[in-house]
Amino acid sequence: MNTATPLNIECQPIRPTRNVLTISEDVTKGLFGVPRTLPPKYFYDERGSDLFDQICDVPEYYPTRTESALLQKIASRVIQISQPDRIVELGSGTSRKTRYLLDACTELKCHPVYAPLDVCDDVLVATGEALHEEYGWLDVQPMVGDYTAGLGNLPQGSGRNLVVFLGGTIGNFTINERLDFLKELRDVMRSGDSLLLGADRVKDPETLHAAYNDGAGVTAAFNLNLLRVLNREIGANFDLDEFEHYAHFNPLESRIEMYLIAMSDQCVHFSNMNEDLEFREGDHILTEISAKFTRNQLELLLTESGFKVTAHHESSGPKFSLLLAYPS
Repeated sequence: MNTATPLNIECQPIRPTRNVLTISEDVTKGLFGVPRTLPPKYFYDERGSDLFDQICDVPEYYPTRTESALLQKIASRVIQISQPDRIVELGSGTSRKTRYLLDACTELKCHPVYAPLDVCDDVLVATGEALHEEYGWLDVQPMVGDYTAGLGNLPQGSGRNLVVFLGGTIGNFTINERLDFLKELRDVMRSGDSLLLGADRVKDPETLHAAYNDGAGVTAAFNLNLLRVLNREIGANFDLDEFEHYAHFNPLESRIEMYLIAMSDQCVHFSNMNEDLEFREGDHILTEISAKFTRNQLELLLTESGFKVTAHHESSGPKFSLLLAYPS
């Protein structure tokens, strides 16, 4: 481990390029609408980010360890092909898997800037300081913002960019949203840039169900934390004991759907909004989707978005894909 002096890391705010709803507006649109939904971006406060890291370590949750093993295997090849001057990671979290790319950079004496983008500045700063300790050569330039609010204000930097979007997060978008998102990403990339995309694959429903309903209840705590965020941020009074986590695989949509289920009749008050919302026993809130893809679907998605696939790597265990592509 390096003994580099810790840096004073500051996050660069990324201004949205389109109107972004406030949390109150998201609640009005989602919770007071039909069906009831909430955007998954509110999962990731500091506690939620920590819980997600714990999810990655539960035995049932195969995506993280499967993608990690695959990324470790191909990291050197990715860096050799992309030759990045800058690694831009969308939805970086604690950058746990990105370390495989940084290890490869160390071995190959390729020293790009690392520019992670996420919504929680506390997590970005803490992660940046930890990375600086681990990689003395690394210049960490974190960006705080919502990548779903537009990518037009992402700083370009100089030289070649490797844009990293891991974790199967592309599956959290609907069909139209994921196509629009990748087209927008394509439009801000330049000749010489590359995209590394991680995506989960279709597999048996039992494996999928277990992955999102772990026996230790960590995913349940992560899902319920969304209500804690609403209590803190907009003065709601959700009783977390009166809701339960539920996730199932929808084969018609080829996706996991994650819900919070009301276990009793209740009225929730939102003091900052001066609003009340009635729940009946069994009412549910859709909090996240996670689509699962075939190999052909992924390659077609990238092609339709304006990319050319350079390499499509597949895991040897539960199917997971890492695709390296460039703007065509």
